[in-house]
Amino acid sequence: MSVLDNFDSWKSFLANRLEQAKDHGMSHETITNIAHEVGGYLANRVEPANGEQAVLADLWNVASEDEQQAIASTMVKLVQKG
Repeated sequence: MSVLDNFDSWKSFLANRLEQAKDHGMSHETITNIAHEVGGYLANRVEPANGEQAVLADLWNVASEDEQQAIASTMVKLVQKG
């Protein structure tokens, strides 16, 4: 089973990576920019494995650049509160 198959597993995976990034001194802005890049990659190259991912991919694909940045930032906040 891939970490992408279950949305809760995906959020947990992201939360762990977020903590690692913080431990290595990455700023919130850098983390959000990386989340934006990953979001674009996933939306364009990875088939959604569940309903939540499908909704995120659909939102990403219709969003402007600023809106995509907001989605990425919101995902970072979501996993921080995990």
